[in-house]
Amino acid sequence: METIEQISAEERVRVLESKYSLMRDRIFLINQNMLQEYRKLNKDMKLIDDEIKSLKKDLNEIKNVLRNMVNEMQTFARKENVKVIEKYMNFWNPLNFVTENDVIEIIKRGEKDSAKETPDR
Repeated sequence: METIEQISAEERVRVLESKYSLMRDRIFLINQNMLQEYRKLNKDMKLIDDEIKSLKKDLNEIKNVLRNMVNEMQTFARKENVKVIEKYMNFWNPLNFVTENDVIEIIKRGEKDSAKETPDR
């Protein structure tokens, strides 16, 4: 009877050792997979973080450009100002202004006309 109990005890130990070894291998494999996933997640998070930083930089540049545009647009003439200038332009009618050459020609014609009138008197 003792040999049967000893064999069964030895077999039990072997079975337990093989189960322990199998469990240890599975845990090792799970740990390896977890480490790979952890590294992959860290790499992905770093890429996402870099993209977010780049997007923030681009957004800040866009904000600066828009601020500059708004500042420049504030110096533009307003619609009311343009209408006032348009009224003055229509009032003065610059198309009827004469050039320097036109004035010289008018003066010469005036001199000729006055020269013609002087001998007749």
